[in-house]
Amino acid sequence: MHKTNLWWLSVLLILIACQAEKPPINKKPNVLLIIADDHGYADIGLQKLAKDVQTPHLDSLAQSGTFFSNAYASSPICSPSRIALLTGAYHQRQGVYWYGGPGIAEDTIPTLAEILKQEGYTTAWFGKFHYGNNDADTSHRSFPLNHGFDELFGFHAGRKHYLIHNSAKEADFRQKMEPTPEPKQSLKMEGFFQQKERVDVEGFSTEILGESARSFMQKHAEGEHPFFLTLSFNAVHNFTHQLPPEYLKENGLKGYRDWNPEIEAYYDWYRQGRYPLNPEGRAHYLGQLYYLDQEIGKITNFLEKQDLRENTILIYIGDNGGSTPIYANNYPLKGSKYTMYEGGLRVPLIISWPGHFPAQKYQNQMVSAMDIAPTICEVLGLKQSIVFDGKSLNTMLTSDTIVQHHQSLFWWGNDQAAVQSGDWKYRWASDADDSAAAWNSQFEGVDLELGEFLYDLSKDAGEHNNMIEQHPEVAAQLKKQLDTWKKEIFKK
Repeated sequence: MHKTNLWWLSVLLILIACQAEKPPINKKPNVLLIIADDHGYADIGLQKLAKDVQTPHLDSLAQSGTFFSNAYASSPICSPSRIALLTGAYHQRQGVYWYGGPGIAEDTIPTLAEILKQEGYTTAWFGKFHYGNNDADTSHRSFPLNHGFDELFGFHAGRKHYLIHNSAKEADFRQKMEPTPEPKQSLKMEGFFQQKERVDVEGFSTEILGESARSFMQKHAEGEHPFFLTLSFNAVHNFTHQLPPEYLKENGLKGYRDWNPEIEAYYDWYRQGRYPLNPEGRAHYLGQLYYLDQEIGKITNFLEKQDLRENTILIYIGDNGGSTPIYANNYPLKGSKYTMYEGGLRVPLIISWPGHFPAQKYQNQMVSAMDIAPTICEVLGLKQSIVFDGKSLNTMLTSDTIVQHHQSLFWWGNDQAAVQSGDWKYRWASDADDSAAAWNSQFEGVDLELGEFLYDLSKDAGEHNNMIEQHPEVAAQLKKQLDTWKKEIFKK
Protein backbone atom coordinates (compact mmCIF):
# COMPACT_ATOMS: atom_id res chain seq x y z
CA MET A 1 0.00 0.00 0.00
CA HIS A 2 1.22 3.52 -0.73
CA LYS A 3 2.83 5.31 2.22
CA THR A 4 0.39 8.26 1.93
CA ASN A 5 -2.59 5.86 2.12
CA LEU A 6 -1.05 4.17 5.18
CA TRP A 7 -0.70 7.59 6.86
CA TRP A 8 -4.35 8.48 6.24
CA LEU A 9 -5.45 5.05 7.47
CA SER A 10 -3.50 5.58 10.71
CA VAL A 11 -5.09 9.01 11.22
CA LEU A 12 -8.56 7.57 10.58
CA LEU A 13 -8.06 4.76 13.14
CA ILE A 14 -6.86 7.26 15.74
CA LEU A 15 -9.93 9.47 15.13
CA ILE A 16 -12.26 6.48 15.47
CA ALA A 17 -10.58 5.43 18.71
CA CYS A 18 -10.87 8.96 20.15
CA GLN A 19 -14.53 9.13 19.18
CA ALA A 20 -15.18 5.80 20.90
CA GLU A 21 -13.59 7.11 24.09
CA LYS A 22 -15.92 10.14 24.33
CA PRO A 23 -18.33 9.95 27.28
CA PRO A 24 -21.93 9.20 26.31
CA ILE A 25 -24.27 12.11 25.76
CA ASN A 26 -26.53 12.84 28.75
CA LYS A 27 -24.48 10.79 31.16
CA LYS A 28 -26.49 12.39 33.94
CA PRO A 29 -30.11 11.26 34.01
CA ASN A 30 -32.94 13.48 32.88
CA VAL A 31 -35.45 14.41 35.57
CA LEU A 32 -39.16 14.62 34.83
CA LEU A 33 -41.31 15.88 37.71
CA ILE A 34 -45.07 15.56 37.09
CA ILE A 35 -47.39 17.39 39.48
CA ALA A 36 -51.13 16.70 39.65
CA ASP A 37 -53.59 19.09 41.25
CA ASP A 38 -55.94 17.89 44.05
CA HIS A 39 -55.56 14.17 43.23
CA GLY A 40 -57.56 12.08 45.71
CA TYR A 41 -55.77 9.50 47.84
CA ALA A 42 -58.07 6.65 46.74
CA ASP A 43 -58.16 7.76 43.10
CA ILE A 44 -55.39 5.50 41.80
CA GLY A 45 -56.53 2.11 40.55
CA LEU A 46 -53.68 0.06 42.01
CA GLN A 47 -54.72 1.04 45.54
CA LYS A 48 -58.07 -0.73 45.02
CA LEU A 49 -59.76 1.73 47.34
CA ALA A 50 -62.36 3.10 44.91
CA LYS A 51 -64.30 0.78 42.59
CA ASP A 52 -65.04 3.47 39.99
CA VAL A 53 -61.37 4.40 39.38
CA GLN A 54 -59.35 3.19 36.41
CA THR A 55 -55.84 4.58 35.98
CA PRO A 56 -53.95 1.95 33.96
CA HIS A 57 -51.05 4.22 33.05
CA LEU A 58 -50.48 5.53 36.56
CA ASP A 59 -50.72 1.94 37.80
CA SER A 60 -48.10 0.87 35.27
CA LEU A 61 -45.84 3.75 36.28
CA ALA A 62 -46.13 2.78 39.94
CA GLN A 63 -45.33 -0.86 39.12
CA SER A 64 -42.17 0.26 37.33
CA GLY A 65 -40.83 1.86 40.50
CA THR A 66 -41.83 2.70 44.06
CA PHE A 67 -45.28 3.74 45.24
CA PHE A 68 -45.30 5.69 48.51
CA SER A 69 -48.57 5.20 50.39
CA ASN A 70 -47.67 7.51 53.26
CA ALA A 71 -46.40 10.63 51.51
CA TYR A 72 -47.32 14.09 52.73
CA ALA A 73 -47.53 17.56 51.26
CA SER A 74 -46.30 20.43 53.44
CA SER A 75 -49.71 22.11 53.22
CA PRO A 76 -53.30 21.11 52.40
CA ILE A 77 -53.41 23.75 49.65
CA CYS A 78 -51.34 24.20 46.54
CA SER A 79 -49.32 27.41 46.63
CA PRO A 80 -47.42 26.77 49.89
CA SER A 81 -46.94 23.07 49.15
CA ARG A 82 -45.45 23.78 45.73
CA ILE A 83 -42.83 26.07 47.28
CA ALA A 84 -41.79 23.30 49.67
CA LEU A 85 -41.76 20.74 46.85
CA LEU A 86 -39.44 22.84 44.72
CA THR A 87 -37.08 23.95 47.49
CA GLY A 88 -37.03 20.90 49.76
CA ALA A 89 -37.74 23.29 52.65
CA TYR A 90 -40.79 24.30 54.66
CA HIS A 91 -42.62 27.09 52.85
CA GLN A 92 -42.83 29.06 56.11
CA ARG A 93 -39.13 29.85 55.61
CA GLN A 94 -40.31 32.04 52.70
CA GLY A 95 -42.96 33.77 54.84
CA VAL A 96 -45.80 31.82 53.18
CA TYR A 97 -48.40 30.24 55.44
CA TRP A 98 -51.54 29.97 53.30
CA TYR A 99 -52.75 31.56 50.05
CA GLY A 100 -51.05 34.86 49.36
CA GLY A 101 -47.73 36.00 50.73
CA PRO A 102 -44.51 36.74 48.84
CA GLY A 103 -44.23 33.37 47.08
CA ILE A 104 -40.70 32.25 46.26
CA ALA A 105 -38.90 35.31 47.54
CA GLU A 106 -35.95 34.23 49.68
CA ASP A 107 -33.00 33.85 47.31
CA THR A 108 -30.85 32.18 49.98
CA ILE A 109 -33.05 29.09 49.53
CA PRO A 110 -32.32 27.67 46.06
CA THR A 111 -34.89 25.80 44.02
CA LEU A 112 -34.23 22.40 42.52
CA ALA A 113 -34.20 24.06 39.09
CA GLU A 114 -31.40 26.43 40.16
CA ILE A 115 -29.40 23.55 41.62
CA LEU A 116 -29.71 21.44 38.46
CA LYS A 117 -29.09 24.37 36.14
CA GLN A 118 -25.72 24.86 37.84
CA GLU A 119 -25.00 21.21 37.03
CA GLY A 120 -25.54 21.75 33.30
CA TYR A 121 -29.21 20.83 33.04
CA THR A 122 -31.61 22.47 30.60
CA THR A 123 -34.63 23.38 32.72
CA ALA A 124 -38.27 23.97 31.80
CA TRP A 125 -41.62 24.54 33.50
CA PHE A 126 -44.81 23.58 31.67
CA GLY A 127 -48.21 24.16 33.25
CA LYS A 128 -49.55 25.71 36.43
CA PHE A 129 -47.33 27.75 38.74
CA HIS A 130 -48.82 29.19 41.91
CA TYR A 131 -46.79 30.37 44.88
CA GLY A 132 -48.17 33.68 46.20
CA ASN A 133 -49.16 37.21 45.29
CA ASN A 134 -46.38 37.86 42.77
CA ASP A 135 -46.66 34.93 40.36
CA ALA A 136 -47.58 36.96 37.27
CA ASP A 137 -44.94 39.65 37.91
CA THR A 138 -42.32 38.71 35.34
CA SER A 139 -39.63 40.55 37.33
CA HIS A 140 -40.34 38.78 40.65
CA ARG A 141 -38.48 35.70 41.84
CA SER A 142 -41.78 33.77 41.92
CA PHE A 143 -41.94 33.88 38.12
CA PRO A 144 -40.43 30.55 36.94
CA LEU A 145 -37.85 32.16 34.64
CA ASN A 146 -36.45 33.89 37.72
CA HIS A 147 -35.95 30.82 39.91
CA GLY A 148 -34.01 28.54 37.64
CA PHE A 149 -36.13 27.64 34.62
CA ASP A 150 -34.84 28.32 31.12
CA GLU A 151 -38.18 27.75 29.41
CA LEU A 152 -41.75 28.50 30.45
CA PHE A 153 -45.05 27.50 28.91
CA GLY A 154 -47.86 27.74 31.39
CA PHE A 155 -50.16 29.82 33.57
CA HIS A 156 -50.31 31.23 37.08
CA ALA A 157 -52.87 30.69 39.86
CA GLY A 158 -55.19 27.80 40.44
CA ARG A 159 -58.45 28.03 38.59
CA LYS A 160 -57.35 28.07 34.97
CA HIS A 161 -60.08 27.27 32.45
CA TYR A 162 -59.49 23.86 30.89
CA LEU A 163 -60.89 24.76 27.46
CA ILE A 164 -60.45 28.51 26.91
CA HIS A 165 -57.00 30.11 26.70
CA ASN A 166 -57.70 33.45 25.03
CA SER A 167 -56.82 36.78 26.60
CA ALA A 168 -59.50 38.72 24.70
CA LYS A 169 -62.19 36.38 26.06
CA GLU A 170 -60.77 36.85 29.55
CA ALA A 171 -60.98 40.64 29.13
CA ASP A 172 -64.60 40.40 27.94
CA PHE A 173 -65.45 38.21 30.92
CA ARG A 174 -63.90 40.68 33.35
CA GLN A 175 -66.05 43.46 31.90
CA LYS A 176 -69.14 41.37 32.64
CA MET A 177 -67.89 40.89 36.19
CA GLU A 178 -67.53 44.62 36.95
CA PRO A 179 -71.11 45.28 38.12
CA THR A 180 -71.19 42.13 40.29
CA PRO A 181 -70.71 42.37 44.08
CA GLU A 182 -67.55 41.04 45.69
CA PRO A 183 -65.82 38.71 45.32
CA LYS A 184 -65.03 38.95 41.66
CA GLN A 185 -63.87 35.45 40.72
CA SER A 186 -62.48 35.02 37.21
CA LEU A 187 -62.52 31.67 35.42
CA LYS A 188 -58.96 32.43 34.23
CA MET A 189 -59.48 32.24 30.47
CA GLU A 190 -56.37 34.17 29.45
CA GLY A 191 -53.62 32.76 27.24
CA PHE A 192 -50.56 30.86 28.41
CA PHE A 193 -47.24 32.46 29.26
CA GLN A 194 -44.66 31.54 26.65
CA GLN A 195 -41.54 32.85 28.29
CA LYS A 196 -42.70 36.33 29.38
CA GLU A 197 -45.37 36.89 26.73
CA ARG A 198 -49.01 35.78 26.68
CA VAL A 199 -50.05 33.56 23.78
CA ASP A 200 -53.54 32.33 22.92
CA VAL A 201 -53.82 28.56 22.61
CA GLU A 202 -56.55 26.26 21.28
CA GLY A 203 -57.41 22.99 22.96
CA PHE A 204 -57.86 21.13 26.25
CA SER A 205 -55.19 22.12 28.78
CA THR A 206 -54.28 18.57 29.88
CA GLU A 207 -53.63 17.51 26.28
CA ILE A 208 -51.88 20.79 25.43
CA LEU A 209 -49.44 20.36 28.29
CA GLY A 210 -48.76 16.70 27.56
CA GLU A 211 -48.05 17.37 23.90
CA SER A 212 -45.84 20.36 24.75
CA ALA A 213 -43.84 18.29 27.22
CA ARG A 214 -43.21 15.58 24.63
CA SER A 215 -42.09 18.21 22.11
CA PHE A 216 -39.66 19.62 24.64
CA MET A 217 -38.22 16.20 25.42
CA GLN A 218 -37.95 15.38 21.71
CA LYS A 219 -36.04 18.60 21.16
CA HIS A 220 -33.59 17.87 23.97
CA ALA A 221 -33.42 14.08 23.72
CA GLU A 222 -30.08 14.02 21.97
CA GLY A 223 -28.79 17.32 23.22
CA GLU A 224 -25.52 17.91 24.97
CA HIS A 225 -27.25 18.62 28.27
CA PRO A 226 -29.72 16.53 30.29
CA PHE A 227 -33.08 18.12 31.03
CA PHE A 228 -35.11 18.86 34.13
CA LEU A 229 -38.75 19.28 33.16
CA THR A 230 -41.53 20.10 35.61
CA LEU A 231 -44.89 19.24 34.07
CA SER A 232 -47.57 20.74 36.28
CA PHE A 233 -51.11 19.82 35.23
CA ASN A 234 -54.14 21.75 36.47
CA ALA A 235 -56.03 18.43 36.40
CA VAL A 236 -57.90 17.41 38.50
CA HIS A 237 -58.53 20.84 40.02
CA ASN A 238 -61.79 22.72 39.92
CA PHE A 239 -63.56 23.30 37.51
CA THR A 240 -63.86 19.66 36.52
CA HIS A 241 -67.00 20.15 34.40
CA GLN A 242 -64.85 21.81 31.71
CA LEU A 243 -64.35 18.64 29.67
CA PRO A 244 -64.11 18.17 25.90
CA PRO A 245 -67.64 18.04 24.42
CA GLU A 246 -66.95 14.67 22.78
CA TYR A 247 -66.17 13.13 26.17
CA LEU A 248 -69.42 14.41 27.66
CA LYS A 249 -71.37 13.06 24.68
CA GLU A 250 -69.68 9.65 24.69
CA ASN A 251 -70.36 9.23 28.41
CA GLY A 252 -73.93 10.50 28.37
CA LEU A 253 -73.19 13.54 30.55
CA LYS A 254 -75.14 16.79 30.44
CA GLY A 255 -72.26 18.79 31.85
CA TYR A 256 -72.44 21.95 33.91
CA ARG A 257 -72.43 25.59 32.85
CA ASP A 258 -69.65 28.11 33.41
CA TRP A 259 -70.45 31.04 35.65
CA ASN A 260 -72.34 33.89 33.97
CA PRO A 261 -72.01 36.99 36.18
CA GLU A 262 -74.89 38.67 34.31
CA ILE A 263 -77.49 36.19 35.54
CA GLU A 264 -76.29 34.67 38.83
CA ALA A 265 -74.22 35.28 41.93
CA TYR A 266 -70.85 33.59 42.01
CA TYR A 267 -71.39 31.70 45.26
CA ASP A 268 -74.74 30.34 44.08
CA TRP A 269 -73.15 28.99 40.90
CA TYR A 270 -70.08 27.75 42.78
CA ARG A 271 -72.01 25.72 45.34
CA GLN A 272 -74.33 24.17 42.75
CA GLY A 273 -71.35 22.64 40.96
CA ARG A 274 -69.90 21.06 44.10
CA TYR A 275 -70.66 18.26 46.51
CA PRO A 276 -73.38 17.25 47.24
CA LEU A 277 -75.40 19.32 44.75
CA ASN A 278 -73.91 18.23 41.43
CA PRO A 279 -75.30 14.81 40.37
CA GLU A 280 -72.55 14.49 37.74
CA GLY A 281 -69.78 15.78 39.99
CA ARG A 282 -67.97 12.46 40.42
CA ALA A 283 -68.29 11.69 36.71
CA HIS A 284 -66.73 15.06 35.83
CA TYR A 285 -63.85 14.44 38.24
CA LEU A 286 -63.24 10.98 36.78
CA GLY A 287 -63.28 12.50 33.30
CA GLN A 288 -60.44 14.83 34.23
CA LEU A 289 -58.60 11.91 35.81
CA TYR A 290 -59.08 9.87 32.62
CA TYR A 291 -57.37 12.53 30.49
CA LEU A 292 -54.59 12.97 33.04
CA ASP A 293 -53.92 9.23 33.06
CA GLN A 294 -53.91 9.17 29.25
CA GLU A 295 -51.20 11.82 29.14
CA ILE A 296 -49.10 9.88 31.65
CA GLY A 297 -49.32 6.91 29.30
CA LYS A 298 -48.35 8.98 26.27
CA ILE A 299 -45.34 10.39 28.11
CA THR A 300 -44.02 7.03 29.31
CA ASN A 301 -44.56 5.51 25.84
CA PHE A 302 -42.69 8.43 24.28
CA LEU A 303 -39.74 7.98 26.64
CA GLU A 304 -39.58 4.27 25.83
CA LYS A 305 -39.72 4.80 22.06
CA GLN A 306 -36.99 7.42 22.30
CA ASP A 307 -34.82 5.10 24.42
CA LEU A 308 -34.97 7.70 27.21
CA ARG A 309 -36.85 5.72 29.83
CA GLU A 310 -33.79 4.24 31.54
CA ASN A 311 -32.08 7.61 31.45
CA THR A 312 -34.97 9.54 33.01
CA ILE A 313 -35.98 9.73 36.65
CA LEU A 314 -39.75 10.11 36.56
CA ILE A 315 -41.60 11.43 39.61
CA TYR A 316 -45.37 11.76 39.97
CA ILE A 317 -46.87 13.59 42.94
CA GLY A 318 -50.03 15.41 44.01
CA ASP A 319 -49.72 18.94 45.36
CA ASN A 320 -52.09 18.37 48.30
CA GLY A 321 -54.89 16.07 49.36
CA GLY A 322 -57.92 15.45 47.19
CA SER A 323 -60.68 18.05 47.15
CA THR A 324 -63.86 16.30 48.27
CA PRO A 325 -66.08 19.26 47.26
CA ILE A 326 -65.19 18.40 43.66
CA TYR A 327 -65.80 14.70 44.35
CA ALA A 328 -62.26 13.47 44.96
CA ASN A 329 -62.14 10.28 47.04
CA ASN A 330 -59.69 10.15 49.95
CA TYR A 331 -60.94 6.89 51.47
CA PRO A 332 -60.07 5.60 54.05
CA LEU A 333 -58.72 8.95 55.18
CA LYS A 334 -60.78 11.68 56.77
CA GLY A 335 -60.97 15.18 55.40
CA SER A 336 -60.23 17.14 52.28
CA LYS A 337 -57.98 19.70 50.76
CA TYR A 338 -58.10 22.86 52.94
CA THR A 339 -57.95 20.78 56.16
CA MET A 340 -55.15 19.19 58.14
CA TYR A 341 -56.81 15.84 58.39
CA GLU A 342 -54.93 13.03 56.64
CA GLY A 343 -57.18 13.47 53.61
CA GLY A 344 -55.93 17.02 53.16
CA LEU A 345 -52.25 16.21 53.58
CA ARG A 346 -51.50 12.78 52.09
CA VAL A 347 -50.65 12.70 48.39
CA PRO A 348 -49.88 10.06 45.78
CA LEU A 349 -46.13 9.74 45.16
CA ILE A 350 -44.44 7.53 42.57
CA ILE A 351 -40.72 7.48 41.74
CA SER A 352 -39.50 5.38 38.83
CA TRP A 353 -36.11 4.92 37.17
CA PRO A 354 -35.99 1.54 35.38
CA GLY A 355 -32.64 -0.18 35.49
CA HIS A 356 -31.55 1.88 38.50
CA PHE A 357 -34.35 1.73 41.05
CA PRO A 358 -36.10 -1.62 41.64
CA ALA A 359 -39.64 -2.07 40.33
CA GLN A 360 -42.85 -3.02 42.13
CA LYS A 361 -41.87 -1.56 45.47
CA TYR A 362 -44.39 -0.34 48.03
CA GLN A 363 -43.28 1.96 50.83
CA ASN A 364 -45.46 2.91 53.78
CA GLN A 365 -42.98 4.97 55.80
CA MET A 366 -43.82 8.62 56.44
CA VAL A 367 -42.17 10.70 53.71
CA SER A 368 -42.59 14.26 52.50
CA ALA A 369 -42.77 16.11 49.20
CA MET A 370 -39.79 18.04 50.57
CA ASP A 371 -37.75 14.84 50.17
CA ILE A 372 -37.71 15.06 46.37
CA ALA A 373 -35.07 17.79 46.03
CA PRO A 374 -32.53 16.14 48.37
CA THR A 375 -33.24 12.78 46.72
CA ILE A 376 -32.32 14.11 43.28
CA CYS A 377 -29.21 15.77 44.69
CA GLU A 378 -28.01 12.55 46.31
CA VAL A 379 -28.74 10.43 43.24
CA LEU A 380 -26.66 12.83 41.16
CA GLY A 381 -23.88 12.86 43.73
CA LEU A 382 -24.20 16.58 44.37
CA LYS A 383 -22.57 17.78 47.56
CA GLN A 384 -24.58 20.91 48.17
CA SER A 385 -24.10 23.21 51.14
CA ILE A 386 -27.90 23.39 51.41
CA VAL A 387 -29.84 22.63 54.55
CA PHE A 388 -32.94 20.80 53.33
CA ASP A 389 -35.88 20.13 55.61
CA GLY A 390 -36.52 17.10 53.43
CA LYS A 391 -34.39 13.95 53.47
CA SER A 392 -33.16 11.81 50.62
CA LEU A 393 -35.28 8.79 49.73
CA ASN A 394 -32.39 7.07 47.97
CA THR A 395 -32.05 4.22 50.50
CA MET A 396 -35.77 3.47 50.30
CA LEU A 397 -35.61 3.47 46.51
CA THR A 398 -32.56 1.25 46.11
CA SER A 399 -32.80 -1.28 48.93
CA ASP A 400 -35.15 -3.01 51.34
CA THR A 401 -33.32 -1.62 54.33
CA ILE A 402 -35.71 -0.09 56.86
CA VAL A 403 -34.35 3.30 57.86
CA GLN A 404 -35.52 5.92 60.32
CA HIS A 405 -36.74 8.69 58.05
CA HIS A 406 -38.62 11.73 59.40
CA GLN A 407 -38.99 11.68 63.15
CA SER A 408 -41.67 14.38 62.91
CA LEU A 409 -43.46 16.49 60.30
CA PHE A 410 -45.16 19.84 60.95
CA TRP A 411 -47.98 21.87 59.39
CA TRP A 412 -49.21 25.39 60.11
CA GLY A 413 -51.53 27.83 58.33
CA ASN A 414 -54.97 29.45 58.26
CA ASP A 415 -55.64 28.99 61.98
CA GLN A 416 -54.82 25.30 61.70
CA ALA A 417 -51.82 23.25 62.79
CA ALA A 418 -50.70 19.65 62.99
CA VAL A 419 -47.65 17.66 64.00
CA GLN A 420 -47.03 13.98 63.43
CA SER A 421 -44.38 12.05 65.33
CA GLY A 422 -44.27 8.30 65.04
CA ASP A 423 -47.80 6.96 65.28
CA TRP A 424 -49.16 10.04 67.04
CA LYS A 425 -50.71 13.07 65.37
CA TYR A 426 -51.83 16.27 67.07
CA ARG A 427 -54.23 18.55 65.17
CA TRP A 428 -55.57 21.98 66.10
CA ALA A 429 -58.14 24.20 64.39
CA SER A 430 -59.10 27.49 65.99
CA ASP A 431 -62.64 27.57 67.33
CA ALA A 432 -62.76 31.37 67.51
CA ASP A 433 -65.88 32.82 65.88
CA ASP A 434 -63.82 34.83 63.40
CA SER A 435 -61.17 32.17 62.75
CA ALA A 436 -59.91 31.67 59.22
CA ALA A 437 -60.28 27.91 59.70
CA ALA A 438 -64.01 28.19 60.40
CA TRP A 439 -64.60 30.63 57.54
CA ASN A 440 -62.64 28.55 55.05
CA SER A 441 -64.57 25.43 56.04
CA GLN A 442 -67.88 27.15 55.45
CA PHE A 443 -66.91 28.75 52.12
CA GLU A 444 -65.31 25.67 50.56
CA GLY A 445 -67.89 23.20 51.88
CA VAL A 446 -65.53 20.91 53.77
CA ASP A 447 -66.17 19.32 57.16
CA LEU A 448 -63.78 20.56 59.83
CA GLU A 449 -63.98 19.88 63.56
CA LEU A 450 -62.62 22.79 65.57
CA GLY A 451 -60.52 22.47 68.71
CA GLU A 452 -57.67 20.15 69.72
CA PHE A 453 -57.34 16.52 68.72
CA LEU A 454 -54.92 13.63 69.20
CA TYR A 455 -54.93 10.50 67.05
CA ASP A 456 -53.06 7.22 67.07
CA LEU A 457 -52.70 6.74 63.31
CA SER A 458 -51.43 3.17 63.69
CA LYS A 459 -54.89 2.21 64.89
CA ASP A 460 -57.00 5.05 63.54
CA ALA A 461 -55.83 6.31 60.14
CA GLY A 462 -59.32 7.72 59.59
CA GLU A 463 -58.95 10.05 62.61
CA HIS A 464 -62.25 9.04 64.18
CA ASN A 465 -61.17 8.79 67.84
CA ASN A 466 -59.87 11.81 69.71
CA MET A 467 -57.42 10.49 72.32
CA ILE A 468 -56.44 13.82 73.86
CA GLU A 469 -58.20 13.19 77.18
CA GLN A 470 -56.67 9.71 77.50
CA HIS A 471 -53.14 10.90 76.62
CA PRO A 472 -52.75 14.59 77.54
CA GLU A 473 -49.02 14.07 78.09
CA VAL A 474 -48.56 13.00 74.43
CA ALA A 475 -50.49 16.04 73.21
CA ALA A 476 -48.39 18.31 75.42
CA GLN A 477 -45.17 16.81 74.06
CA LEU A 478 -46.28 17.28 70.44
CA LYS A 479 -47.39 20.86 71.10
CA LYS A 480 -43.96 21.57 72.57
CA GLN A 481 -42.34 20.14 69.43
CA LEU A 482 -44.58 22.36 67.31
CA ASP A 483 -43.62 25.49 69.27
CA THR A 484 -39.92 24.67 68.96
CA TRP A 485 -40.29 24.12 65.20
CA LYS A 486 -42.12 27.43 64.76
CA LYS A 487 -39.35 29.35 66.51
CA GLU A 488 -36.78 27.79 64.18
CA ILE A 489 -38.65 27.93 60.88
CA PHE A 490 -40.99 30.90 60.80
CA LYS A 491 -39.87 33.90 58.80
CA LYS A 492 -41.44 37.08 60.19
